[in-house]
Formats: sequence, C-alpha cells, structure tokens
Amino acid sequence: MNPHEEFAQEVAQNIESLGKDTDLGALSRIWIREITRHKWAYNFKWLGRPAIQFPNDTWQVQELIWNCRPDVIIETGIAHGGSLIYNASMLTLLDYTDAIENGEVLDPAAPKRRVIGIDIDIRSHNRDAIEAHPMSNRIDMIEGSSIADEVVSQVKSKVTPTDRVLVLLDSNHTHDHVLAELNAYAPLVTSGSYCVAFDTIVEDMPEEFFDDRPWRPGNSPKSAVMEFIKQNPDFTIDESIDHKLQISVAPSGYLLRK
Repeated sequence: MNPHEEFAQEVAQNIESLGKDTDLGALSRIWIREITRHKWAYNFKWLGRPAIQFPNDTWQVQELIWNCRPDVIIETGIAHGGSLIYNASMLTLLDYTDAIENGEVLDPAAPKRRVIGIDIDIRSHNRDAIEAHPMSNRIDMIEGSSIADEVVSQVKSKVTPTDRVLVLLDSNHTHDHVLAELNAYAPLVTSGSYCVAFDTIVEDMPEEFFDDRPWRPGNSPKSAVMEFIKQNPDFTIDESIDHKLQISVAPSGYLLRK
C-alpha cells in the first residue's frame, strides 16, 4: 500500500469512527441549533457575493465537483448569487485543469462547463451584481418556480445527453416543493454524481424556528428525501458525508446516483 492509499484508509477509518460517535452527533445538532439563532450562514461570501451556506457544505460541494467533474450544475435558489459564483469558479478550475492535462489552450470566452441557476424571484440588484461578476459568462439564470413545467423544460433543454450533471436544491424547503424538485431534476443526475437537498436540517430543529416560514419538522426537505428514496432505488443517501461533516445543513441530503 502506497502512502496515498494509507492516508485514504486512515481518513476512511476516521469517518467511520465519527459515524459511531452518537454523543458527538448530538453535540453537533445542538451547536447547529444554537448558531442558527444568529443566522451564522449569512456571514460568508465567495468572490465578493454573499453565499448563504455553511462552510462545511461548501467545501463538500467542492469535493463533489472535483470527483464528479460535471459539465452542468443545476442549482435551485439563487438569493444573492454567492453559490452560483462559487460553482462557476469551481467549473472554471475544472476547465483549466482539463486544458493543462490535455495540452490545450483554454479560451476563457468560451467556457465548456456551465451553471444553471433558478429562482422564483431574482431581484434586480442581485441579478445586476451577478451579471457584472467575472464568472457570469458561465451562468444561465432562469426566473420562475423551479417546479413549473415551463421552467423544468427550459432547464432540460440546456442539458445534452452526454453532459455529466450535478444538482443542488436550495429553494422553497417544504416537503411538496422539494419532492417535486427531486422528481423533476434528479433524473438528470448522471451515474456516480449527486443530487443534494439542502436544509434537511429543518427536520432536526425546533418548530419555533419556523414561525414565519411554511416549512417545519414533518414538512421539510428531509421528509421529501425520505419519500423520494423509497420510490427511487437508484439513489442512496451517502451517510459517509454526514459522518464526515458533522456540522451540515444537509444531513441525509447528499444523494448519490448509483
């Protein structure tokens, strides 16, 4: 076994150990509950744009992008655009590494990989900031409900049969909406890639957190994931990611397509 394999084995053992530590898991949920009262996820930016996300999950998405090497990332929920910019920048790095490995000259004006962002309300100040960003030439924005037939059709028209696809769901967090998103977009995910349902943590948080929201425990992304998984055996919850991250807004939300 070479040193790389030895380290990978050590990491795998670490992750397995984390998964068995139920006390640590409970402490992680308590930490998330308490930090959420302070809107901690609002505090971070990527290349100048607010990205309302936990850093652990953002780092994990980077790992998925590197390992799955998608041609297209479909993202529901745009908000301030930080995650769109993040995903576009990761795809830029993939294009550059491919060019270096293949001895090609990359044309920045003709990106190979793209991000499709969908939001029911792309506010003008956010759209302007995203369109003014250096990463904007990799981004297609679609305004409308992510589960509307015309929007789903528009997204599908931008994906070719040979594209490798990664899907990130982070818009309306009600059970029915997320389940409809899963049914609409998960079939586009290629084998070995992922569909990630963010904010499954809603299921594990106090109901009082959601007095001004339609979602809550029992009506959440996680409840939608559990129903979707029962009906779609070609997807499985990657529990090793939950064990590794501990601090995550998406426990049981990283769905691997076999």
